[in-house]
Amino acid sequence: MYFLMIFRMNQSRIFELTLRLFIEIQERSFYMNKLIDLSQAIEHVKDGDTVMIGGFLAVGTPDRLIDALIEKGVKDLTLICNDSGFIDRGVGKMVVNRQFKKIIASHVGTNKETGRQMLSGETEVVLVPQGTLIEQIRAGGHGLGGVLTTTGLGTEVEKGKDKVTVDGKVYLLEKPLRADVALIFGNQVDKFGNIHYHGSTRNFNNMMAAAADITIVEAVEVVEVGDLDPNSVHTPGVFVNFIVDGGAF
Repeated sequence: MYFLMIFRMNQSRIFELTLRLFIEIQERSFYMNKLIDLSQAIEHVKDGDTVMIGGFLAVGTPDRLIDALIEKGVKDLTLICNDSGFIDRGVGKMVVNRQFKKIIASHVGTNKETGRQMLSGETEVVLVPQGTLIEQIRAGGHGLGGVLTTTGLGTEVEKGKDKVTVDGKVYLLEKPLRADVALIFGNQVDKFGNIHYHGSTRNFNNMMAAAADITIVEAVEVVEVGDLDPNSVHTPGVFVNFIVDGGAF
């Protein structure tokens, strides 16, 4: 009986220690440091990938990541973005470098090279109303089957798209958009990936974070976990796979 009691006590102790070890491993994994360098980050973008790139013109754009992709020369990409930027700034430099086979955007008027490639047939350009585009990205990030909208009915936008009637009203069904990789920008990012944006830098970055298989954020400032006020976190770190310290360059 004595030996049985000792055995049972040891079993209880072993279980307790195993449980503590499991919890510690989980905590370390949960709060793991997601910081990687620029060269490691761009290895996640392969030829032929679909890539979301955050920003609105030159605001809130991950410029360091873009420059690294230009240097790497990755090609045949499908780009999902708000706009194609400028010839000499942001994502527009990748357009000039002919790294996209297809661009899905709401505006390309600030980059004449995009227009030239579109008209010549070098690059397929799909123009989407801005509100519809962000809703498609949101749907992709939230696991929705699409969004219903009246925007584009009776125009070129409706060609090839399904129509749905709800309570006697006709809508276009816009399908969700997802990417292999999302490259986004954040002003302050903790080491778990929680992101705070300043003002309008949030733009498309926030929605894109959830709509890709891999999300990489370029941070102006990297801080420790716990340094950000929870009320100031705009994108939870669960949506972020990797962080690049843009302020380190």
